Parts: sequence; C-alpha cells; structure tokens
Amino acid sequence: MRWASTVGEGKSWEIVLRRCASELREQLGTEPADVIFLFVSSTFAQDYPSIPTLLRELLQTKVLLGCSAAGVIGGGHELEYRHAISVTAAQLPGVNLLPFHIRDENLPNLDAPPKAWTELVGWVPPDPKMHVVPHFVLLADPFSIRADNLLLGLDFAFPRSVKVGGLASGASQAGENALFLDTQCLRDGAVGVALSGNVTVETIVAQGCRPIGEPFQVTACDRNLLLEINHKPPLRVLQEVVDKLSPRDRALARQALFLGIVMDPMKGTITQGDFLIRNVMGGDPERGVLVIGALLRPGQTVQFHVRDAESSAADLERSLNHYVKQVAKTPPAGALLFSCLGRGESLYGRPDHDTELAHAQLGQVPLGGFFCNGEIGPVSGTTYLHGYTSSFGLFRPL
Repeated sequence: MRWASTVGEGKSWEIVLRRCASELREQLGTEPADVIFLFVSSTFAQDYPSIPTLLRELLQTKVLLGCSAAGVIGGGHELEYRHAISVTAAQLPGVNLLPFHIRDENLPNLDAPPKAWTELVGWVPPDPKMHVVPHFVLLADPFSIRADNLLLGLDFAFPRSVKVGGLASGASQAGENALFLDTQCLRDGAVGVALSGNVTVETIVAQGCRPIGEPFQVTACDRNLLLEINHKPPLRVLQEVVDKLSPRDRALARQALFLGIVMDPMKGTITQGDFLIRNVMGGDPERGVLVIGALLRPGQTVQFHVRDAESSAADLERSLNHYVKQVAKTPPAGALLFSCLGRGESLYGRPDHDTELAHAQLGQVPLGGFFCNGEIGPVSGTTYLHGYTSSFGLFRPL
C-alpha cells in the first residue's frame, strides 16, 4: 500500500491540476493509483465540472472521489479561502473499491432492514462465508441530504465498519457545492467509496473541547431539552460550576459552552475522548432548563465543556498521542483529515496547525483532506456528524 499527497495554488485551475498530477506521479512511480481523493477550492466553482475529468485523464485512476471546499489540506499544508486544489492518491493492492452516489429521496426509512441499506450502496459480499467488512469514506452535501439518517442507516447495516468523511463546504445555498465521483460533478446527495479486502481503517476524532466541573447524571429530559441533572435545574447547576472557574474559563463558558455526553453507558472510568460534544443552544431562565443540540436520555452521564485554541490543540495532541501509543501497531500508510471550518487560521491564528501536529505525532504520513461544514467520525463505536472537530481516517494494510 502506497499513498501520496500534494496541494497546489494558483489562479489557473488547469495549471494547478497538472502540477499536482506531476508531483503525484513522482511520488507513486509508474503504477497508477487505485483511488484519488480530490478537494477543490470554491474559488474554482465555475470550473468544477471540468476538473475531475482532466484529473482522470492525467492519472488514469480506478476511482475518484471528492468535493468542493472552503479550504483544502494536502502535502503538509492547509490552504483556506485561496485558489487551491488538494489531491491525495493511493495504490491499494488487494483492496476492493465500491464507489456510490446516494440521493436523499432514496434513503430507506429508518425502520427498514439492513438489506435496504446494503442495496443502497450496492454492497454485495464477495464471499458471504468470510464476513468481509467494508469501510467507508463519505462526502455529503449539507443542503440536500439528511446526513444523520444516512449515518444511522449505515451503522445499522454495517456495525463493524468504520465511516469517516465530511460535508462539502464553500457554498451558501443548495446547488452550489460539488461532489465528485469519477468524472461526474454532482450537486446533491452524498458520494462515497467502500473499501474492503487488504485494508484496515482507524480513526482519530478530536472534538476540540475540555471538560469543566464534574460529571452529572441526566435525571429528566424531553428530547433535546435538559430538564434536570442530579435532580436539579441544569441552569442552576451550570451557574454553580461557572462560579468555581477561573476568570478566563468563566469568559469561555459565556462564549463557547458545550455539553459532553457519555455515549457508552457501560464505560467505567470516563476520559475526555468518551464524550460526544454537542452545542448548548440556549436556555429558559424561568424554568432553569437548557436546550442541547442532541436527543437526550435519562440516566446519561454529561459534563459541561468549553472550547478555545489552547483546548483544541491539547485535545488533538492527546488524541494523537493515544492513537500512537495504544492503537497503532505500525505507522499508517496514508491519512485523510476532515477538519471543521471553525478550526484552522480562524482558531489558531496561523495555518497548518493540525497538519503539523499530526506529522509530529504520526511521522511524515501522506495526509490530505479539507475544511468541512460538518465532520463524520465515530465516538464509542457509533458514527456521528460533528462540529468544531478534526476527524482523521488512517489507512494501512491488514
């Protein structure tokens, strides 16, 4: 298995693309890539249809997958809101690739059996006796498909499969984003590729927050309304937490407050990576309740969190360090990074922060990706759509 990644910048998309293709050929040698991941800056919006066609001609790959982006990642750099294209290519001997396009109107009902979802992506096990597990890279348009429903269905049908990816960015309304599948430029739904055979996919999901106060238990809720924690109004509990914070953290709690929800009820010792982070969207001072960006259940363990550049950097470093020391047996052959638009220069004040941290921990693994309108990755074995997150897919042979 061999990966390569590059990024190019310039006003002419054709010159940038030819330069990227030339650099990839130098890195990969004479053998063509099996799959290419293409991320194109929204500054090239009028040229979206032409770009995948030319790249397929230049590199003769089996599968091309990609989308539009407000910022692209590749070749060790993150280029935001510039005339840029990222191309990451992989030679995958012994790996089967199944590309697909899904439209919202074709999503099965959430009560449908697993077969409806396997048929949706066209998955047919090569040998039913071998229990082959495919892994998925998914790219979706945020305006035209119920991405949460798609992830729920794929988790139901493929519970042992890894799903990683992101929502296309760079557009402000439906029909303006692009999804690339081989030579097609699509304007709605989701595209993806299922990888099976001689490949394993591992993930790092760094949600960029740190906990404040202590964990509490949800004792009353109604869908996304948090009515009680530890049998008290949550606003009162929150105020008690905030009163004990430093002045700096009190300011963060007013500006960037989140709720972390432990998703594995059987978890004994809770660590930072066990929380699913969701927005605190508002509250009712009279009732003392909070509105959370997630459906809640009584009995869940929750903890308030805050976010800033320092917390985000520390969380990513912790997540990478855990992967290197406790998960990875050997360095990955290649990686994809799906990072939130709220990260990058706007958060850290400089470019390349997450890429540099990843290379410092993982080594000079070829790494490509883009800045997303939402990031896809697992927490406690279930796949979610995140915000403010860096979600990595790390690829290696079995």
